[in-house]
Amino acid sequence: MSAFSPTVGVASTHPADMPEAHAEIPVWNSENWFYEDWQVGHKIRSLRRTIAEGESHMFNALVLDIHPYVQDQMFAEKEDIFGRRLVAGAFVFSAGLGLVATNCINAFSYGYDRLRFIKPVFIGDTIYSIRTNLDKKPRYRDMGLIRASYEVFKGEGELVLYCEHLQTVKYKNPADFVGKTEK
Repeated sequence: MSAFSPTVGVASTHPADMPEAHAEIPVWNSENWFYEDWQVGHKIRSLRRTIAEGESHMFNALVLDIHPYVQDQMFAEKEDIFGRRLVAGAFVFSAGLGLVATNCINAFSYGYDRLRFIKPVFIGDTIYSIRTNLDKKPRYRDMGLIRASYEVFKGEGELVLYCEHLQTVKYKNPADFVGKTEK
C-alpha cells in the first residue's frame, strides 16, 4: 500500500451551473490539487492499450505524416529496416502521455524535456505508461514548477519512450511562498 494519497478525486470540482445532486458527484479524471499537495516520488501506472491500424492511420492523416515508414506497407516490408510499419513517434508520445494524464484545473503545461524515442512501436503493439513525480520548486508569485517523468512501455515492460513534463501549478496559499520564488 502506498503512503501517498490518491491522485484522482482528491477534491473534484463542484460547478454551480448544474443541479446540486449532479454537482456533488465527483468528476471522473478531474482534480483540483495544488502545488502544496503534489508529492515527490508518487507514481501512477496506466491501463494498457493496443494500438490499432485504424487509429494509427487516422493520427497520421490528421498530422499529415505520410512517411513510408508509417504509411506504406509495401515499402515497410521490402525496404524498411524493421520489415513492418511503425507507429509514428508523435502518436506514441500522445497516446502514452494520455494514458496517465489527469485533468488538474490548477496545473498548466510548461513544456517537455528529454523526449526520447527509445525503441520502435508497431501496429498491434500494446503500450502502458508510468508517471513519476520527480521534483518541484517555487517559481512564480502564484505558481510553482513541478516535473514528472513519463515512461511508455510496450509488451511486457520494454521501454519505448521517455520524457519529462514540466507544469506550473497554482499555490493553495501564495502568501507561504513570498520571498521564495525565482520570479
